[in-house]
Amino acid sequence: MHVQGAKNLTKGPIQRQLFNLALPIMGTSFIQMAYSLTDMAWVGHLSSKDVAAIGAVGILTWMANSISLLNKVGAEVSVGQKIGSRDEEGARSYSSHNLTIALILSLLLGGIMFTFSSSIVGIYKMESSITLKATQYLQIVASAFPFIFLSAAFTGIHNAAGQSKIPFYINGCGLIINMLLDPLLIFGFDYGVRGAAWATWISQATVCMLFVYQLKKRSKLFGGFQFFTPLNGTITKHIFKLGLPVALLNTLFSFINLFLARTASACGGHIGVMTLTGGGQIEALAWNTSQGFSTALSAFVAQNYAAQKKGRVIKAYHSTLKILAIIGIFVTILFVFFGSQLFSLFVPEQTAYEAGGIFLRIDGYSMMFMMMEIATQGVFYGTGRTIPPAIVSIILNTLRIPLVICFISLGWGINSVWWAISISSMLKGIIAFIWFSILQKKIL
Repeated sequence: MHVQGAKNLTKGPIQRQLFNLALPIMGTSFIQMAYSLTDMAWVGHLSSKDVAAIGAVGILTWMANSISLLNKVGAEVSVGQKIGSRDEEGARSYSSHNLTIALILSLLLGGIMFTFSSSIVGIYKMESSITLKATQYLQIVASAFPFIFLSAAFTGIHNAAGQSKIPFYINGCGLIINMLLDPLLIFGFDYGVRGAAWATWISQATVCMLFVYQLKKRSKLFGGFQFFTPLNGTITKHIFKLGLPVALLNTLFSFINLFLARTASACGGHIGVMTLTGGGQIEALAWNTSQGFSTALSAFVAQNYAAQKKGRVIKAYHSTLKILAIIGIFVTILFVFFGSQLFSLFVPEQTAYEAGGIFLRIDGYSMMFMMMEIATQGVFYGTGRTIPPAIVSIILNTLRIPLVICFISLGWGINSVWWAISISSMLKGIIAFIWFSILQKKIL
C-alpha cells in the first residue's frame, strides 16, 4: 500500500536518496540559521553591545527551539515509521497529534518568557542599557513562538514523508522577507534591536501560514488530515517517548550555555557574551551541515527499519560518516586558520573579531568529533532509540561546567569557556560512536 504524498525510501540507491533528502534539509537549516546571522550582521553595524543584546536572547530562543524539537523529531520518527509500515491512517493521526502538542507547548513557553522577560534577561548581569534592549527583543520574539513551534512540526512531517524540499522552499521565502525587513526596520524606521525582532516575527508568521496553505490547498499529504485533534493518551505518550529525550538534551544544553554566557560576561564583559553567541552562530555553519545529513539519515532509517531493511540502515550510516568526515576536514581548516577573518564578516569591530577568532580556532579542533556525534544521533533516532544519544549529550554537556571552573582556577581566563566547549564536543563524538558500535548487533 502506498502512503499518499510520501516517498518510498526502502528501495533505490542509498547515497542518492540521502543527498536528495539531506540537501534541502541542510538548506532549511542554513536558512533558519541565517535569520540570526542576518540580524547579527545588520545589528553589528550598530555596536557590539547591540550584538550582545540579541546574542543573549539568542540563547533563550535556542531553548525554545530545543523544546520544539520534541515535535519535529517526534514527527520525523513516528510519522516516518508509520509510512514505512504503510499505515496511512497512523501517519495522519501522528501528524495531528504532533501539531496539537506543538501549539500547546509554544503558548505555555511563550507566555512564560514574555511575562518574566526582564527577570530572565537579568541573569546575564549586563549593563542596564543592554538588558533593556534584550528584554524588548525577547518579548517580541516570544510572541512568535506558536509560529516557530508549528513550523518545526510541519517540517518534521514533511521530512518523514521524504518531502524535504517543501520546508526548504517555504523557509527560503521567510528568509527573503527577513533579509528585506532587517535593514528597513533597523535603520529605515530606526527601530534598532526591536526592528530585528519584528523582522523575525513577520517572517516566522509568514512561514507558518505558507505551511498551512501548502497542506490545505496544494498537496494534501496522506490524503489530508486535521491540524489539531483531541489528544489520545497512547499516541501522546509515544510522541513524548520519542521526542522528549531530544528536547531535554537540547534544553539542558541551552541552560548550560546560560551558565557559560554568564561566565563569559564575568570574564570578558559584553565582548565575552558577544564572542560566545556570535561564535555559536558561525559554528552553526558546520552544525547545520551535519544536522541536515543526520535528519535525512533519521528519516531514511525510520522507513527502512520499519520495513526490516536493516542492511540499508548500516550502509546509509557508513555513507553519512564518510560524507561528514570530508566536510569536517574543510570546516576545521576554515575555523583554525581563518577564524578572525570569518568572524569579521559579521562583526567588523577589531576587538570583537580578534576575540571571535580565538573562539573559532579552539572550537575548530572539535569539528570532526561533533559531526561524528550528530551522524550517530541520526541512526539512533531513526530506530526509535532517542535515549542513548540524549544520555551522552546530557552528561558531557554538563561536564562543561566543572571543566570551566577547573580551567579558570588554572588562570586560563575566558579561554576556559572555549576549551570546555571543544573538549566536551570531542568526547561526545567518540562515546556516541562507540556506544552505537556496541549496540549495533542488538539493534539491527
